[in-house]
Amino acid sequence: MKKFFCLISLLLVGFFCFAQGTRLSFATPESMGMDSERLSKVDDIMNKSIRDTTIPGAVVCVVRGDKIVYLKAYGNKAVYPKVEKMTTNTVFDLASCSKCVGTTLSFMQLIESGKVRLIDRVDMYIPDFQPYEDENGKKTHIRVIDLMTHTSGLPAYVNPSVIKEKYGNTNPESLLDWIAHCKREFRPTTGYRYSCLNFITLQNILQVVTGEKLCDYAQKNVFDRLGLEFTTYSPKLQKKKNIMKLVAPTEKQADGKCLLGEVHDPLARVCGNGNSGNAGVFSNAEDLAVICAALLNGGEYDGKRILGPLTVKAMRTVPFEVRRFGRTLGWDNDVIYYTAGDLLSPETFGHTGYTGPSIVIDPVTKTAVIILANRVHPYDTGGLARERATVASVVAGAIIKVDLSN
Repeated sequence: MKKFFCLISLLLVGFFCFAQGTRLSFATPESMGMDSERLSKVDDIMNKSIRDTTIPGAVVCVVRGDKIVYLKAYGNKAVYPKVEKMTTNTVFDLASCSKCVGTTLSFMQLIESGKVRLIDRVDMYIPDFQPYEDENGKKTHIRVIDLMTHTSGLPAYVNPSVIKEKYGNTNPESLLDWIAHCKREFRPTTGYRYSCLNFITLQNILQVVTGEKLCDYAQKNVFDRLGLEFTTYSPKLQKKKNIMKLVAPTEKQADGKCLLGEVHDPLARVCGNGNSGNAGVFSNAEDLAVICAALLNGGEYDGKRILGPLTVKAMRTVPFEVRRFGRTLGWDNDVIYYTAGDLLSPETFGHTGYTGPSIVIDPVTKTAVIILANRVHPYDTGGLARERATVASVVAGAIIKVDLSN
């Protein structure tokens, strides 16, 4: 009988852990080779930003190896229509950080499974996708790698009103047709233009190859595989009630209401209905910490693998032919100059999002810095570009033991 009750207890504990999703365990900074007093200087930076009203609030999370060594909430998650205090489990609109944690991680799975090659032409998957054509009529086809490194020559963005005017609607098919035929700004690999249209194109390639929507594919093969409980596309549209109560609102709209659980980005919201390659993912700090830990560990965390080690290495490496532009496959290596501060290693990669989030990952020191802020609430007037860099420098300065294996 005693053994029976022990077995039942273990099963209940296992069920509870599963229900709670995958979480990184916490550790003191000192146990992970960091100085807690130095690390606490993050507070000064974030509190000043809130006092200066550049942001209403934020959550900062620092990962070292496979442990969270710092997790803190600041200010408020909402100030309109009522004030709501920020909590560490607040769920944020990741904006363009969706490009890396949603689209890129999903797309790299296609590459490592042999379903897509980086040098594949886009028109293999989207037949009427037009090449770049110079003044002499010479054509250069756009490839997958050009999209992933923002060197394709596609424009940065298009307002949904342009799609509406041309096609009479704003559905995904009309948006893709516009991208397929719009003017290319330069010959692929000869220039750099950060473009949401690149990742909407990648989304459509993935959907052709898999037969699934990006939001469904990423949910099943990335977020659920890692056991992430609070990461999904457009929680309001998917009726994710357990997430909705934690979501921070973004910008106040013309009707006086703030967007809540719907993606802030107009293309993703109006043309994609939340399913978009450039934006749409919502998440919180602890879920993103799991993703960072997996990438620091060659694509696997807690026995749950989303990518192979060589895939992760390739993803965070700037391709030789576009080295001067500093973009890896879906990520940014130039973050070291403006988001990752002055002290993290040159191999650091990361991404930022329009609504305020940023992710910085240093594979040399096995450190990640996650800042989730709500810059566009209630109005699109805030900013924290300098704070991202200074927080990263404080984190780097708190590292007193670089090699965790010793």
